Order: sequence, then structure tokens, then C-alpha cells
Amino acid sequence: MNDAALKTDTQEIVVDEVFPHAPETIWKTLTTGELIGRWIMVPTGFEPVKGRHFTFQTTSAGAWDGVIHCQVLEVTPNERLAYAWKGGHEGNVGYGSRLDTVVTWTLSRVEDGTRLRLVHSGFVTPKNDSAFKTMSGGWTKVVQNIGAIAGEQD
Repeated sequence: MNDAALKTDTQEIVVDEVFPHAPETIWKTLTTGELIGRWIMVPTGFEPVKGRHFTFQTTSAGAWDGVIHCQVLEVTPNERLAYAWKGGHEGNVGYGSRLDTVVTWTLSRVEDGTRLRLVHSGFVTPKNDSAFKTMSGGWTKVVQNIGAIAGEQD
């Protein structure tokens, strides 16, 4: 078997938006537990500290209890936040299949505010195709919600 046959194909979701808010305002929206709960789900145990473990609870499915296990991988205040995003169960097909991915938020100051770039990477094809399809639309809405909530913080 050659190396190409051993390589796993992965996909990533990318959402890139510019908001008329300072990076500090977007950062606060991304890293404050109560605000996170308004744009995605209420986190349990989140702090923007490298190594910190936290969870989200979503709808369970089959053998999966609906818990998304996360760990903060990188924190550069007002610039970059990355965390592992793991959930699902090997026994599930479609929704709730095993997911081992990374969510990365990058903030860049631009003339009229902040460019917010989300990259959710590591979706294995075809195993994670259902999650990829569902979350592609979901993350687009989430990023819009972040912009709206950041507008309330100005």
C-alpha cells in the first residue's frame, strides 16, 4: 500500500466575516461564558486558558450522550482562540458519529472593524459527512450571531 492509500481525506468549514466592532469586543463575545451561551450553547467549565477542558451539551443520538468535549489549545488575546471539539460515538452513523476536530477563531483588525475567521477542521470523509453538512450551515448562523451580540457590547 502506498502513502496515498493510507491518507485520510478531511474537510474544513471556513466562515470569514468583517464586523464593525473592535477586536476586543469580538474577543469578549468569543470568550465570555454567558455570551458564548447566547451564540452557540452554554459551555461548562470554559475559560480562555490553554489546556483548559470544557464541554457543551447538545442533542444525544444513539450511543452518544450529546456531550462535546473541548480543550483550549491556543489563546492569543484579541487575536486567536483554538480548541479541540470532540464528540459522537463510533457506533453511530450520520448524526452523532465520532468527531475529532479543531475550532479556530482568528481576529484581524481591519479599517472598518474586525475580520473574524472561523475554521472548523478535521472532518473525516465520508464518516463525518453528516456533521460537516449540518455544521456548515450552523457555523454561518453562529458567526452572524456573534456579530449581533458583539454589537450589543459596544
